[in-house]
Amino acid sequence: MAYELYYWDGIQGRGEFVRLALEEAQADYVDVARQSGPAMGTGAMLDLMRSKRQPHIPFAPPFLKDGELIVSHVANMLSYLGPKLGLAPEDQKLRCVANGLQLTITDLVAEVHDTHHPIATSLYYEDQKEAAKARSAAFISERIPKFLGYFEQVLQQNPQGLHHIVGDTLSYVDLSLFQVVEGLRYAFPKAMKAYAADYPGLIALHDAVARRPNITAYLQSDRRLAFNEDGIFRHYPELDLAP
Repeated sequence: MAYELYYWDGIQGRGEFVRLALEEAQADYVDVARQSGPAMGTGAMLDLMRSKRQPHIPFAPPFLKDGELIVSHVANMLSYLGPKLGLAPEDQKLRCVANGLQLTITDLVAEVHDTHHPIATSLYYEDQKEAAKARSAAFISERIPKFLGYFEQVLQQNPQGLHHIVGDTLSYVDLSLFQVVEGLRYAFPKAMKAYAADYPGLIALHDAVARRPNITAYLQSDRRLAFNEDGIFRHYPELDLAP
């Protein structure tokens, strides 16, 4: 039975972190909101979230349906999928480490979102542009080096070597860090160009993931949507400052 991935159509967003793992593992999955037909499309996703009969309904997408089980939240979904897809460490203690790293990525993604919506998600970006400029300046100067510096340190101190963030084989966290670098390069190209030399291990990891055959094929397919100004990582030139 195919996994069912539920997320908004038209954007990469948070769903992309899960999608990368499914694509790398060549898992059988359906991107429900992007499909047409019975029990498909955005309407089917909203119906499930509003169901009065479905137990354990999710608060918001993305979420994953595996048979009768519904798993919500990106880090939780990847913790569930990782062992099934061969994208998690064999050692249980290292699986906890991987989950902690993914939760830190969740924190980073939330801060990325707040650079363009610092006041309220219910307001348009244009309604909070001045606040977004101040938030982005602080994010670029303080938070990008805080997060990327942390991941660089963890990578450099991995006892199993510099090729992966945790353990000695590819994990879903490596794939998520690829997406983080891709997204930050799109949203803040000037800042990321200035920071590139500070995180050599992280950039090398990003490049290695991009060269993986299944990821390369996915990036070149129409399943990989382009970044745009409706997603999490958005490029507004007025927010992109060199540190």
